[in-house]
Amino acid sequence: GPKVTYVPPPPPDDEQAIFSRYQTGMNFDKYDENAVEVSGLNPPAALMSFADTNICHTLTVNIAKAGYSKPTPVQKYSIPIILAGRDLMACAQTGSGKTAAFLVPVVAQMMRGGVTASSFKEQQEPECIITAPTRELVNQIFLEARKFTYGTCIRPVVIYGGTQTDYSIRQVMQGCNILCATPGRLLDIIGRGKIGLHNVKYLVLDEADRMLDMGFGADMKKLISFPDMPQKDKRQTLMFSATFPEEVQRLAGEFLKTDFLFVVVGRVGGACSDVQQNILQVSQYFKRDKLIEILHSIGNERTLVFVDTKKKADFIACFLCQENIPATSIHGDREQREREIALRDFRSGKCPVLVATSVAARGLDIESVQHVINFDLPSTIEEYVHRIGRTGRCGNTGKAVGFFDNSSDGHLAQPLVKVLSDAQQEVPGWLTEVAFE
Repeated sequence: GPKVTYVPPPPPDDEQAIFSRYQTGMNFDKYDENAVEVSGLNPPAALMSFADTNICHTLTVNIAKAGYSKPTPVQKYSIPIILAGRDLMACAQTGSGKTAAFLVPVVAQMMRGGVTASSFKEQQEPECIITAPTRELVNQIFLEARKFTYGTCIRPVVIYGGTQTDYSIRQVMQGCNILCATPGRLLDIIGRGKIGLHNVKYLVLDEADRMLDMGFGADMKKLISFPDMPQKDKRQTLMFSATFPEEVQRLAGEFLKTDFLFVVVGRVGGACSDVQQNILQVSQYFKRDKLIEILHSIGNERTLVFVDTKKKADFIACFLCQENIPATSIHGDREQREREIALRDFRSGKCPVLVATSVAARGLDIESVQHVINFDLPSTIEEYVHRIGRTGRCGNTGKAVGFFDNSSDGHLAQPLVKVLSDAQQEVPGWLTEVAFE
């Protein structure tokens, strides 16, 4: 393809912008009602408040500035485990604070270990590598890392595809302690000799099931088999996701020490109960009419519409604009600049409807998304759980509607019945019938 020349604008670096955050909702305290199960030998005791940890003053101040008043269940259990130097696989519902659950203890340990400010050099040797499946998500993790490292000598850097490679290299060469990266760009920069791995103490896989499956499994194996990457017993490996299918749990063993701990908040792969789910029987030919009807009824509220192909994302966004509903689209074939503009227009409310493929299904934290509409249901139940988790985050409530077409979605009927009933949602009679046919 043509040479990529895009250089993303630098994020604002005044203190107010760095610590901007979104409000917790009325159900935030309900997270504590989730049962937590820790499997593995001798897990450390859970943390009751951020003040209980032996972490440095600067980090404590940053935690408060970032608006973290009390730890969520995944943070209560993960932070002490990571501070104790243990490997971890953690599964907790979407929007419940997993990013801080790994960033806080990693930054705390780096500070405690007396990390040296990295200076300009041709090859950087980061102490921590965090990798995630999408560009938007690694950028979001980076912005979170800036909060916790504010006022310290730790320098987080983000690199991802769709941007000029030389720009990524320049960012890294200026100094890099924590590297947030998508797999492709990460392997590229390592291959160019710009990143040395022998100093890696923490390897974090966010959306770990996606990182280990068909999508990125080969890249992750390549990453841990570089000769200078410390063996698993010489580094700490941390995996986080809202879903962990059993076959992925098995694959994870290759990356983790044998005494790793597995933390499950609620049910493995359970949907967030703050999302009101509604499944409608809509055949392929009536989906557009139904979409218009729903969008007219909800007015200007921020809505994410998921479709199954890139072409359809553009087509539906175009169709909505013709119907006087301001919409934009995001998918893997759009240039990075366009993806960033689409997200910005959606966040600002200029386009209250964002039509997306699964590229926006995981991790994205966009304030006040009130509705998720699955115009096309995904092929797996895990993907469904992630998609609807773009709303109802951080104790806020949200609504999710799914269009179920008997001819294409039959395979999802049984797992959908389970996800709905586990989250105390009403299961339509017709869906139960389809499931048991």
